[in-house]
Amino acid sequence: MDKSGSADERLDSPILLAEAEMPLLRESSLIERLSEADQATVRANGVEMLLRAGDQLFAQGERHDGIVVIEDGQIRSYYTAPSGREITLAYWSHGHFVGGPDVFGGGTHMWSAVAMRPSRLVFLRGSALRTLARQVPDLAIGIIDSLVFKARCYSAFAQMLGTRSVTQRLVQLLQHLAQAYGVKHERGILIAAAFTHADLAALIGATRQWVTVQLGRMQQDGILTNRRGLMVILKPEALAAELERGGNS
Repeated sequence: MDKSGSADERLDSPILLAEAEMPLLRESSLIERLSEADQATVRANGVEMLLRAGDQLFAQGERHDGIVVIEDGQIRSYYTAPSGREITLAYWSHGHFVGGPDVFGGGTHMWSAVAMRPSRLVFLRGSALRTLARQVPDLAIGIIDSLVFKARCYSAFAQMLGTRSVTQRLVQLLQHLAQAYGVKHERGILIAAAFTHADLAALIGATRQWVTVQLGRMQQDGILTNRRGLMVILKPEALAAELERGGNS
């Protein structure tokens, strides 16, 4: 598994369902990429927000009025179907923003967002952001770059849901988690982040029960261990082989 990128870059990479070949290292922060003077201008027009783990940032169907830049922490974006079933779109971290695609406000939010751990954010109201985009060209370019990146992420997400079996999606997600959170372990690759079976299920469009059964099978086959919320990939090559065997699952 590719371990390119610094530890900080990998920990700040988004977590979502995507092809293994798709680079998901974080983009330059929308604010930090600016000159000091332009950063000061943008921050002067923003409002700092502090969220605790579990705090709702915005809810699907609420009025949309700008974007939120993640300075620190992690935000989960998710869609809730009329049936009440949720599917996770992505986990976003430092440097990314949430609140698109209507970055200048208008309409209602297409999905919800919640803090997964304590988070420090900067809220930029749509009207202020529109004015700033005219005043600070590098900010406008950053918004475009970020929207392109998000479009690629969500396109890859839709393609995976439509063309890969649920088993292949689970394997692809485990490989991505190993890339983003993997650290060397005496028995293999430790995924140094706790994701529940329900978390994994929401990322791949499956049920928690199905994920539990599949992880149990992989554990019996000696591919991984999964105890107390921590997972160790024992045989990365065997996990990769699951992509072939899972084509019709």
